[in-house]
Amino acid sequence: MELTEQFILLQAPNPAAAENGRKLSKKGSFTALQKTEDGTVYWSDCKGSGKNPYRVSIDWSQPDTPVCRCSCPSRQFPCKHALGLMFEQLAGKPFAVAEIPQDIADKRAKQAARAAKKASDAPAKPKKPNAAAQKKKLNKQLEGLDMAEKMVNDLLSSGLGTLAGSSAQMYEKLAKDLGSSYLTGPQTAFTRIALAVRTVQKHPDQADAAYAEALRILIYLRSTIKKSRVFLQNKLDTNSFTAEDSVLYEALGGVWRLEDLHAAGAYRENARLIQLSFDVTCDEAKKEYIERGWWLDIDSGEIAQTQNLRPIKALKYVKGDDSRFDLLEIPVLYTYPGEGDHRIRWENFSTRALTPEESAALPGLAQPDIAAAVKLVKGTIKNTLAPKFLAVLLPIGQIGQIGEETVLEDPKGGRILLRDRKEDGPDHASVIRFILLPDAPPAGSALFGLMFYDGQDKSLCLHPYSIVTPERVIRLQF
Repeated sequence: MELTEQFILLQAPNPAAAENGRKLSKKGSFTALQKTEDGTVYWSDCKGSGKNPYRVSIDWSQPDTPVCRCSCPSRQFPCKHALGLMFEQLAGKPFAVAEIPQDIADKRAKQAARAAKKASDAPAKPKKPNAAAQKKKLNKQLEGLDMAEKMVNDLLSSGLGTLAGSSAQMYEKLAKDLGSSYLTGPQTAFTRIALAVRTVQKHPDQADAAYAEALRILIYLRSTIKKSRVFLQNKLDTNSFTAEDSVLYEALGGVWRLEDLHAAGAYRENARLIQLSFDVTCDEAKKEYIERGWWLDIDSGEIAQTQNLRPIKALKYVKGDDSRFDLLEIPVLYTYPGEGDHRIRWENFSTRALTPEESAALPGLAQPDIAAAVKLVKGTIKNTLAPKFLAVLLPIGQIGQIGEETVLEDPKGGRILLRDRKEDGPDHASVIRFILLPDAPPAGSALFGLMFYDGQDKSLCLHPYSIVTPERVIRLQF
């Protein structure tokens, strides 16, 4: 594998760590640069803040997932010293060939043994839950649903206009109580209502949008509460305490583990994915950044998403995700339950460049036409628990203007408006970027984006994210 700056940046937990590593390399902090004869292990000393230098090493046995080690006390992984050692390699600094130090050899052997055991073992089975503890939890959740339902009914019966006179603290307290009832999903929903209350009170010019958001949340909550009560009561009655292949599990705040997904059969093998787009949003209610990648399966044409969740308080310690441009080959791909844009995860992968034949075939994975995509979207977003958008790939006939609107027309003459979703914020505005492209998309291209329902004129629109040509993917986001 050829080491590139892009690869190093992808390894960094955050941009600051990568930049600090680059600075260490530039100012000559590394000494005694050495490597094994086969070039799979590199190590060095690095000057730190203490009297003794840190010992840094990188094991490249698995080129796509290097193992970095350092004697520094940093909680970031890889630390800036390991990233700096990568920049030393990238700069072509001379590494003397030497015998691998015994301490590194011992750690390497243990790592290899763990990897071999993991590869030979059957997939981990979910732990058997404690029946008594689970019953107590289910009863607590049902009590929490009763509390949430009363608040929802009171709000709907009194009217959303009462939000202007409500106390945001009241909803925040309810959210806290729901968290104590193991209902982190509804907890977040009421935190969002509290934010809507603050918006109505502090920014009257944004009240209409805040009321619309509150109504959407209340409809979601009412549906979640109704369906969840049946779901939880059935689990209680049947003494079924394992995670189930149901979107309700996550809607209530459940967290899927890979072994749970495997036990539920929510996985497949030997997937090949290419990233169509990447974006970052800040969820104020959850106080976290969401790094989202949109991926196209080049064998099935399915579109799915990855989400890397980074709590604001722990940004330094949770590795950031980033755009990827190579093809990912994934031995085992896990899929979360739910309709529409499934969330996916994986443990291991390898990368390579798309072949010209694979690249040329990507636009052909688009929907047959806009009408087919509209039917698919309508069937998905009518579910009150599903997001009110769906990622789609549409064939491009031509792009034009009708009045002040930008319109996509497919090869069969079907049309759809191109608009930015207001919920995504101004930093995600991409229609203008699409208009300003110097050249029209070449023949045989497709447009990827989020199809959504725009309440201002009750129409389905497309928020464009990227253009998929037979030669490359042109991103309008990140």
